[in-house]
Amino acid sequence: MKTIQYRNNKKGFTLIELLVVVLILGILTAIALPSYLSSVNASRQGAANTNARALATSVQAKAITTGSYDTTLADYATDMGGAIPLNPCTGTTTGYTITDSGTSCSVAASAGTNCGTWTPMTFTLGYSGE
Repeated sequence: MKTIQYRNNKKGFTLIELLVVVLILGILTAIALPSYLSSVNASRQGAANTNARALATSVQAKAITTGSYDTTLADYATDMGGAIPLNPCTGTTTGYTITDSGTSCSVAASAGTNCGTWTPMTFTLGYSGE
């Protein structure tokens, strides 16, 4: 009589091994995700402030040329390379505020909802009109 030998040639992973790998990936994601989101928000905030600074430079240049501050945002599109830059915190090109107080002017990016909680930088400009 011949005895039949069966070989145990099972290839693959067990359910426990797969669950352990999924658990480890979940833990790594939970640790890395807050840092990633924080860096994305910081990048958006920095870009919004940089765009506001460039807009402030345009406002100052126009005030020197015309003798007064212009608070209409759309008037600076040509000076800004053809279009007002997108504010990454609001997702719009109208996400900047120009405030004229007579002898000075301030430019700030709007906070928006894409950047978390933050206070935008305000760039104050002074011009004597002389």
